[in-house]
Amino acid sequence: MKKKKRKSSKQKLSILKVIGFGILGLFTLFLLFIASINLGLWGKIPSKKELSNFQYQMASEVFTADSILIGKYYLYDRQPVAFEEFPEHLKQALISIEDERFYDHSGIDYKSLIRVGLKTILMNDDSAGGGSTLTQQLAKNLYPRKERNKTNIVVDKIKEMIIAKRLEKIFNKDEILTNYLNTVSFGDNTFGIESAALKFYNTRTKDISTAQAATLVGMLKATYGYNPRLFPERSISRRNLVLRAMYGNNYISEEHVYQFTQEELNLDYREFDYNAGIAPYFREEVRKEMLRWVADQNNNGSDYNLYTSGLKIYTSLNYKMQKLAEEVMVEHMTKLQNDFEKSYGKNAPWIKDEKLIQKIAKRTSSYKKLQKANLTHEQIIDSLYKDNRKRNFIDWQGGNEVTASTIDSIQHYTKFLNTGSLTIDSNNGDILVWIGGINFKQYKYDHISQSKRQVGSTFKPIVYTAALEQGIKPCSYFSAEEVEYDNLKGWSPGNSGDKDEAYLNYSMEEGLSNSVNTIAVKVLEKAGINNVLKMAKDMGIDEKLPNEASIALGTGEIKILDLAQAYTSYVNNGKHITPNLIKRITNNKDSILVEFKSGLSSKAAFSKETGQIMIEMMKSTVNSGTATRLRTTYGLKNDMAGKTGTTQNNKDAWFVALTPSLVHLTWVGLDQHEIGFSNTSIGQGANAALPMFGLWMKELNQNKDFDKYTKRSFPKPSASVIDALNCDPIKRDGFFKRLFKNPNKKKTKKFNG
Repeated sequence: MKKKKRKSSKQKLSILKVIGFGILGLFTLFLLFIASINLGLWGKIPSKKELSNFQYQMASEVFTADSILIGKYYLYDRQPVAFEEFPEHLKQALISIEDERFYDHSGIDYKSLIRVGLKTILMNDDSAGGGSTLTQQLAKNLYPRKERNKTNIVVDKIKEMIIAKRLEKIFNKDEILTNYLNTVSFGDNTFGIESAALKFYNTRTKDISTAQAATLVGMLKATYGYNPRLFPERSISRRNLVLRAMYGNNYISEEHVYQFTQEELNLDYREFDYNAGIAPYFREEVRKEMLRWVADQNNNGSDYNLYTSGLKIYTSLNYKMQKLAEEVMVEHMTKLQNDFEKSYGKNAPWIKDEKLIQKIAKRTSSYKKLQKANLTHEQIIDSLYKDNRKRNFIDWQGGNEVTASTIDSIQHYTKFLNTGSLTIDSNNGDILVWIGGINFKQYKYDHISQSKRQVGSTFKPIVYTAALEQGIKPCSYFSAEEVEYDNLKGWSPGNSGDKDEAYLNYSMEEGLSNSVNTIAVKVLEKAGINNVLKMAKDMGIDEKLPNEASIALGTGEIKILDLAQAYTSYVNNGKHITPNLIKRITNNKDSILVEFKSGLSSKAAFSKETGQIMIEMMKSTVNSGTATRLRTTYGLKNDMAGKTGTTQNNKDAWFVALTPSLVHLTWVGLDQHEIGFSNTSIGQGANAALPMFGLWMKELNQNKDFDKYTKRSFPKPSASVIDALNCDPIKRDGFFKRLFKNPNKKKTKKFNG
């Protein structure tokens, strides 16, 4: 029996030894596994030097002149902020729910790991927080996991622990907290508390409330599932859990818990979407300018990246003005679009003109794709008529999801009127308002910086300015009689309307204010085409304009930006000022890198007296000419001058307004040059373009913030200017002259301009 007992004891001892050696072997293997990870055999682990020198990829921010954030350029939407900008309740909320022993551990909290494991697994209590410390989470933020299989999760966890220990040796706790809050993801490509605070509450981190901080911190457990915009009830529940955790850690009182849990979410959500938000066309133009600036700087040894360097771009845009301009644009264009479609009815070209629709279809990616498949034109068009699927048709009422073909889509979007509207502070060149089109997501083409359109009668002031500089007196009279110019292939410019003007002679002021075409051509003839073209260039228009008599009627194609620049000459004693959209650029710490200032041209294009005469003439356009609805319809009493414009076949509608401080231009038309307005009453500048200025200025007049723009008056013209304009506006031919003139027969002559 004793021998058996001894044998049994030996067997037990042997088994224990095996188990012991097994445990020791496993432990040794585990240590070797950790050592292999530490040595980088499972992927490189950053050194202390690399960790101490890591750089955030920061979004560049775009601000208005009044320092309102309107856009960002980024790969990762992140704006780092300093530790001092974190309110205490934000730090307390984070530590309470994510890492209660943050200030006690050295990167890995072994006690919390055991506690969380027991609470989560055995008690199903998710208020215990996560198993990883904030330092470990920071490690994961800085070096995101690449794969999700079980082996890699273990490797990644150990890597994060190793990195966490290294981080704790490099940074103090406040620095770790700062780095964590600046790198953590809030979903939707939003990184860091500053970007999250701006997105969900339109406020800076330093200004968020306790309840807001608890909401944002609560998102970190599951950025999608606890997104307050998508799942408000879940978000509130999670927020309240954070608040109770703050109470459990003695950061807030029970009364505060009750108070904060009763609050609504009160989101002020602002997504800095490339396609959405205020002034999208302006932001895109700023982006292009910035890319050019960055390239120039980097060629000179700098190392900037628009999308990662955290640059701050302070622009000239006036936020309130832009917002009002966009609102009145929607109001006016909605009504105008309705009138436009009604005027055509069922015979609209986007419905009936098959050649036009096929021409547009050829530009689409769908057509080109089928063309590559060697289909004939007829087969492609047939296919585009039949490829019905669900599409979202955007319109001024919001839009509808419809089942439609590519051709249906072309017909829908071809009919929309578009616009470009620009306002410049004529005293310093600052661009205050920029509307490049009706919908940036649907129509990327910018009608301010990219589009060249015939400018119609808005070119006439340049013609008249050149004439005055050539010594033609303002009270010179020109016959309104229509003339056929035999050396211009019988070209015979006429006037709109049915008024019999064969016996009438207009002063220059009356001819301009009523936009009389026949007179504009005669003024051009007397001034000389070359002198007019030189005047346009001296006023800041660099486009090559046609050396033809029709230039008097605005057949030259000019960008809105260039035409606006030319008009600034009238309020700057003949010197144009270059429009400016960026005021200054700073680095991510707000240290100024560069400042931009607009400058007047070195040489005046015309005399001060000519400028005063032109202002008085264009005042008449508003007071008694083609722009009188500014007074009658919109009740504007501001000191204003202006010029309407309409091109041939009603393709383009224009309005230019001048005030003592502002130059405003609006163009309205269709992107398809083949389509114009159905009639002049709808398509003339006074109806299609002028209302956008009228409605906007009416809004400005009601806000004292804009008094510096709305309450100013033009300088009083000199006595010589008043005397030069002191004449009857119209003279009628005498009896004998009328007796020998046949109003039914066009006068024929040679054009000698």
